[in-house]
Parts: sequence; C-alpha cells; structure tokens
Amino acid sequence: MSTLAYDGTAMLGRQLRRLRNNPGLMILSQTMPVSMLLFFGYVFGSALAVPGTAYRSFLLPGLLVATAAGGVMTGMFQSAQDVHRGVTDRFRTLPVSRAAVPLGQALADVLVTAAGTVPFLLVGLAVGWRVEGSAPAAAGALALLLLFRFACVWTGIYLGLLTRNEEAAGQLGGATFLLPLLSSAYIPTEGLPGWLRTVAEWNPISAVATALRDLFGNASVPEGAAWPVAHPVAGSLAWCAVLLAVFVPLAVREYAHGRR
Repeated sequence: MSTLAYDGTAMLGRQLRRLRNNPGLMILSQTMPVSMLLFFGYVFGSALAVPGTAYRSFLLPGLLVATAAGGVMTGMFQSAQDVHRGVTDRFRTLPVSRAAVPLGQALADVLVTAAGTVPFLLVGLAVGWRVEGSAPAAAGALALLLLFRFACVWTGIYLGLLTRNEEAAGQLGGATFLLPLLSSAYIPTEGLPGWLRTVAEWNPISAVATALRDLFGNASVPEGAAWPVAHPVAGSLAWCAVLLAVFVPLAVREYAHGRR
C-alpha cells in the first residue's frame, strides 16, 4: 500500500504538470459549464417551468453532474493518448505499482474538477442560485459530486485503454454528450413517456442530480420515480460503488497487461 501511495503521488504530480502545460484544456474545462449555465438558464429558462422552483436553481445541480459525467470523456482521451504515443508502454517497464498510473490520472482529474467547481458556483450565485439546505448537506453534495466524477474517470480510463487511439477515443467520448440528455440533468422526468422516463431515471446522472438538488435544498425528490431517484443519495452511492467495483479492476488489469 505504501508503494501504491508513493507511486500514485508521483503519477498525480505528472498528471498535474501535464494539465498545466495544456492551458487550453484548463480554460475550456472552466468556461464550458459556465457558458452552458448562462445559455440554458436564460435561453431555455424563459420557456421552461419547473413546479416549485426556479429553473436556474433546478438546472445548476444538473449541470454540475453533467460536467462530472464528462470525466468519462476526459479519462478516455488521456489514457488513449498515452497508449497511442507509447507513454503507457514506457511506464510498464518501470518498477512502479500497476495501479499508480491510472490512480494518479483519476486523482488529478478530481482535483481539477474541484477547482473548476468554485467559479461555476460563484456564477451560479450571481444568477440567482442559492443553497437552501444546511451547510453539512451542501458539503455532502459536493463530496458526492466528486465521488461520481472519480467513478466516471475510471470508466473512461478503461475505455481509453481499450480504444488505444486518441482520435477514436475523442469520437467515442463525444457520444457521452448524449448521457445527460437522457436524464433529469436539464429537465424533470415526470413529463416523459413511460418507457423513456424509466430509462432516464435509471441513468446514474439522474440519481446524482436529484441527490444534489435534495441536499442543496433546490428541489424535492419526485414522487413515483424509480428507486435510484426516489432514494437519490443511496442510489448515487450505489451507482458510484458499482462503477468503481467494475472499472477499477478492469482498468488496472488492462493497464498492467495491455494487448499482446
């Protein structure tokens, strides 16, 4: 465990330096969620009504979760880029823990996400969003958000190691944009057709978005929803546990062995 901690810290530093040397990616990751908040909040917000709450208060937690789900795309692209450029093969020749490289990538991504959440929340406060719940509940919401991002990044790391090509990973990662659209990130699911509502409510993004709205005090839990949305905190933790239990071992195994 000490070897993993030491090697993981070294790989974390490597990933942070990598992001520092790519300021365009940092700027995009900071500005895109803010742009979406302003666009959806003021363009669609004038046409959408959410019973019992203002649309921008409903939207902001959903955008936070949609951004966290983007960890699938970033994890996929970065790991595929390392494989495609031969970096992963060089790391495999070093006497380091096989879990350290993907762990360092996942932790660096979570740290960058945490830093990017601060300006996003400040813009949210400026456009009228407020924390209506308690401070401990709000802290729990942010912790749950980062846990979900961590699970999504591991999913992306495994998929990137499978694709082994940064262009293919970029194209496949772009498809993840559809995931928030099939959830309650942007709109309530109550008005959807029965089968589509079921699909949306079993989307992990819906459970986490509902949990954040509940913990922030922005919207109540919808009635008659599927179990993950009806019990959003437990459902979110269950989804995170499933993703981590499945993709952490797969990613470490794929990194350690690769294709022969």
